Amino acid sequence: MIPPAESLLKYDNPVLIRKSTDRKSPKDRPLRVSPQQPLDSSPVPPPPKLKSTSADSTKQEQEEVLNAILPPREWMEGNQLWVQQVSSAPCTRTDVVHLEELLDIKLQQRQARQTGICPVRRELYSQCFDELIRHVTINCAERGMLLLRVRNEIRMTIDAYQTLYESSVAFGMRKALQAEQGKADMEKRIANLEEEKQNLKKQLNEQKAQCDANEKREIERRQSEEKKHAEEIQFFKKTNQQLKTQLEGIITPKK
Repeated sequence: MIPPAESLLKYDNPVLIRKSTDRKSPKDRPLRVSPQQPLDSSPVPPPPKLKSTSADSTKQEQEEVLNAILPPREWMEGNQLWVQQVSSAPCTRTDVVHLEELLDIKLQQRQARQTGICPVRRELYSQCFDELIRHVTINCAERGMLLLRVRNEIRMTIDAYQTLYESSVAFGMRKALQAEQGKADMEKRIANLEEEKQNLKKQLNEQKAQCDANEKREIERRQSEEKKHAEEIQFFKKTNQQLKTQLEGIITPKK
């Protein structure tokens, strides 16, 4: 495992816990007890040492709270396991000013973006906020626990917004692809409709031509029938006139 990178959160010097080649035994368990913890093997201390014991107990509780809020980091170097706990050293105004300067330097060195979504900027500000939580926790553990809740809520909100952003980007990409696919389908449908329109126009022209031909043929047929009918009428009139003349010749007596 690669040793952890430099962080804005202040840590104590790393401590070697065990070697991975050694056999596991009760002695190889990681030490959870602070070096300042008093030994219980001594007899009951006299009254003058009660203040020191109380101070050590308070410091131990403070370290336990710090480890609960900001867990120690572990890494392997070769076959050795190293543990580095968060520093419990009190902080001054100078430390805060130095933290701000170091934050600005880190932002410039890692070329963090000033606006928009930037994982580098978010990481550095998260480390800075953890360091501020450490400062507050040393003075007031309850205030540090409350800031921990605030930090977790902020992270949860940011993660929710990031998930929403990623889902919206995926939704936009999916809609864009669907639009492109729909555009291609629509263009194909338009081409088919244009082709169908041309075919229908061709059929319409053929039907018009056929209709004109039928109308012309019907006019010619009607004219022919009218002519034939007129000839028949003339023939019948002529025949009628002849028969009438003959009938008058038969009826009229000869003088």
